[in-house]
Amino acid sequence: MTRLLIALNVVVFIMWHMTEASHSTFMIHNFLVSWQTLEAGRYWTLLTAVFSQIAVWHILINMFVLYTFGRVLEKVLGPILFLAVFLVCGVISSYAFAWTSNFMLHQPQLAALGASGAIMGVVLVFALMYPRWRLYILGLIPVPALPGALAFMGLDVAGFIWQIHGGDFIPIAHAAHIGGAITGILFYYVYIRPRMNDGLYKGRGLRQGPRIIPTKYRRVEPN
Repeated sequence: MTRLLIALNVVVFIMWHMTEASHSTFMIHNFLVSWQTLEAGRYWTLLTAVFSQIAVWHILINMFVLYTFGRVLEKVLGPILFLAVFLVCGVISSYAFAWTSNFMLHQPQLAALGASGAIMGVVLVFALMYPRWRLYILGLIPVPALPGALAFMGLDVAGFIWQIHGGDFIPIAHAAHIGGAITGILFYYVYIRPRMNDGLYKGRGLRQGPRIIPTKYRRVEPN
């Protein structure tokens, strides 16, 4: 399932780079999410934007992090539940971005794309199941999984507050990250943890883990 999700992201990435102008219009209308697109009735963009990356660095980082954490969670949770975590976190992260852009940033035209909101949810589920698993941020800095994941979430909270107050030096959809992370936390406590207590999933006691780098959900403005 993890490889299938990565493959779908690669397909959409290739679609973005087809050169026909009519195709670009199709991609903008169907693979970017914003409050305006939702008001126009294109609700499917809540999902399609999750599989959408344009920049090479963006898809490389996101797919690396998805593969790193996804292949572990897929083995532990099973492919269906893992897919549910990814999709639910992704859709909620898209809506969180659109809603906050309209009602808090007062810019309903702002559009976003990227898998990072869904990936943040996956990372938080992973961190809650394996809180002592050692991660290497940027391949160098060792941190336990749960403090590391919460630190990234804290950076997004700080970044979103900065955006609310008019600062935005890099185009990152912090609200999408936060929405995905919170959804992952709720998914864990409402559905996964009770089943861990019943012995269905095993997620405690691991100490070492993969090297990771930060993942971002890009914010863009369509032409």
